[in-house]
Amino acid sequence: MIRFTFLALLIVSLFAPVKAQKAPQPNAAEIQHQLKKLTVLGSALYIAAHPDDENTRLITYLANQELMRTAYISLTRGDGGQNLIGPEIRELLGLIRTHELLEARKVDGGMQFFSRANDFGFSKTPAETFRIWDRDQVLADLVFTIRQFKPDVLITRFPPAKYNYDTHGHHSASAILAEEAFKAAGDATRFPEQLKDVTVWQPKRLYWNTSTWFYKSQGVELDTAGKLKLNVGAYNPLLGCSYTELAAQSRSKHASQGFGTAEVRGDEMEYLEYVAGDMAQNSMFEGVNTTWDRLPGGKAIGKLLNDVYASYNPTNPSASVVQLLEARRLVEALPKDYWRNVKLADLDAVIKSCLGLYLEAISPEEFLTVGQFFNVKLEAINRSGVPLKLTKVSFPFVAKDTVLNLALVANKGYSFSNTVAVPLNMATTQPHYLRNDGTVGMFRVDEQALRNQPMAEAPLQVMLHIEVAGQLLTYVVPVLYKFTEPSAGEIYRNIAITPPVTANLKDQVLVFADNKAKKVTVSVKGWTDNVEGEVRLKLPKGWTSVPEVQTVKLGAKGSETMVEFEVLPPPGESNGELEVVVQTPAGFFNHSSIVIDYPHIPRLVVFPKATAKLVRLDLKMKGQKIGYLAGAGDDVPSSLTQIGYQVTLLQGQEIAPENLKQFDAVILGVRALNTIDELKFQMPIILGYAKAGGTVVMQYNTNHRLVTEDFAPYKLTLSRLRVTEEDAEVRILDPKHPILNSPNKITEKDFANWVQERGLYFPSEWAAEYKAILSCNDTGEKPNDGSLLVARYGNGWFVYTGLSFFRELPAGVPGAYRLFANLISVGKE
Repeated sequence: MIRFTFLALLIVSLFAPVKAQKAPQPNAAEIQHQLKKLTVLGSALYIAAHPDDENTRLITYLANQELMRTAYISLTRGDGGQNLIGPEIRELLGLIRTHELLEARKVDGGMQFFSRANDFGFSKTPAETFRIWDRDQVLADLVFTIRQFKPDVLITRFPPAKYNYDTHGHHSASAILAEEAFKAAGDATRFPEQLKDVTVWQPKRLYWNTSTWFYKSQGVELDTAGKLKLNVGAYNPLLGCSYTELAAQSRSKHASQGFGTAEVRGDEMEYLEYVAGDMAQNSMFEGVNTTWDRLPGGKAIGKLLNDVYASYNPTNPSASVVQLLEARRLVEALPKDYWRNVKLADLDAVIKSCLGLYLEAISPEEFLTVGQFFNVKLEAINRSGVPLKLTKVSFPFVAKDTVLNLALVANKGYSFSNTVAVPLNMATTQPHYLRNDGTVGMFRVDEQALRNQPMAEAPLQVMLHIEVAGQLLTYVVPVLYKFTEPSAGEIYRNIAITPPVTANLKDQVLVFADNKAKKVTVSVKGWTDNVEGEVRLKLPKGWTSVPEVQTVKLGAKGSETMVEFEVLPPPGESNGELEVVVQTPAGFFNHSSIVIDYPHIPRLVVFPKATAKLVRLDLKMKGQKIGYLAGAGDDVPSSLTQIGYQVTLLQGQEIAPENLKQFDAVILGVRALNTIDELKFQMPIILGYAKAGGTVVMQYNTNHRLVTEDFAPYKLTLSRLRVTEEDAEVRILDPKHPILNSPNKITEKDFANWVQERGLYFPSEWAAEYKAILSCNDTGEKPNDGSLLVARYGNGWFVYTGLSFFRELPAGVPGAYRLFANLISVGKE
């Protein structure tokens, strides 16, 4: 299991419920749009590296104007980025961004795939990326997706290798792999183990979705000659908006990256540049038969579906059902084939929409444990005049069928319940790609069918078998939890399969600055009734806890209790892992629980291992009281509290001269100047505090969308310079500077075992008043001296640092703690 390096329990309560899990109920115009898509048999796969790399304008256009089956494969889940809406980073951020992509695709009409590649952070070259990713595995996942999805065309977001474009290494790697996969997908000798599940497939062509921005960055203008041109700004009356408006709504789902986008109306052009395959002259799909004629025996089906579309009555969609059933009969009789299976599923969905058929399966509880019996309440209603019969209900997770043969009379609702048990072998809820240990660059997913999937299917599903005009249609419905919130109405949530008991640590990194014992609090929660057991801490050699065992006895399901241990570190520097284990009559359990609740994605519940990193370091500090302005995704305050600082989170009117005087240092969190609008008025107060004798420590900001340019006492120009190699050599420029000597002596050893990167968005220019303290660079690059700048200002100090303390401190990196303590202590006796 990949460790979640974050708080063992996180509940982000920005509660505005998402009804994302409820089955959509298309209106008459949307049904007409679905009917038109039934007549088109073409597909496109868009390829890039991260969530947000995709061009939602082109995806929206292809899915809704060209009516192509359109998908985006993001090679990573965006785990290595920053979070603008909360403190989740790494795996939890990747989980959020996975669901942001799924919500985006619901808006623009596309589908979503991934590979097993892990976003390990910014990479400057594809060579570096391929050193960390398993290139063959990522290529295999892309090839499998092409063979499975069978796109007629491939489209990359980033330029082919021949351009040697200077961009994120992941970006370039995605374009390189797209060219390799274009050739490999049709070659039976490449990844032959896949051929038991899919067949080889050769796309018609590969194009690069270029733009004026790419060319301007190279100092040249975009020459549109020879490029395919698409006007993606058309208005679609069935959707009630233009494709560019819909695309902006889709892109705005990337909330964790701050990508809310204004909606644009009118003509907008997209350009496509040839890379491989058959060169097109006018259309991406020229030479591709996208009608039913591409299938033997399909001509009559195409004519019938075109007739259905032409005769569709939006005031009575059910009038189309008879013809749709005839088309379904003809499609079902075709030889089993990709398009036969796709269109059969599409027909079943459209028929359900035309019938106004509503099907639902509800659990009375959101959280279920293995072996637990519960009632599934089923609802079925036929909102049309077409006679229907619910023949039976199947519960595949318990191999149980209930035969009903129930006539569904027009607009009469039917509800009935079945008692079933959660299988004893059902896995605890966890994202499938986090179930096994991976590497820095790759997730481990053993099941081939899951490697390119966003998430595994819902653990509990019900199959409802509907007979209509002699044909049997089967609809798979997930079991959901539903309740009514007075201020919001119906709320739907996914079911979570829980362990019987969880143990949550308050902190996931425990830092000991000296030999003194530290109190460790464990919150134990029962997910079933009457949990009794013993709680122990598994500790590395040399670490001890008092007591060794705590007994817990919980009552009703959902009960919680707190137990405390005193953990004593060894005398010298040491690190290791603490694991909480709860022993009950049912066995040993070492899970924690995490709930992530944001308004733009479904509520997420996961159960990682209950562990914490232990760090014993020799640390000295000067000053105790810190005023902190939290930035984006900022867990530094809790890290400082760990080592004994008294941290006050500052907001609004608290940033006043008289109030700031009480603090030994004022610290601005990461991207504070990008996210806190009030700083445009408050920076003079903060700088005045420094001038009067205080210490201000400012962590990194991006040079895009600064709320004020006047954020430093002397000239300071931010840039995109960064050092991505976490083990890059760090050279000390001024060994005698007080910031490297008091109260902790900083040496090269303090830069060992840093994670993901050295730092980012370093200043490129600065006034002579600043002293550059450190120098570092990635392999083959010029020295970069802007990672840590210190200046006297009046009677105080101003420190600007792009070093990634926001990653290093929560990861328990000893040297980062020692250096950060020195930043706080500068100027203090």
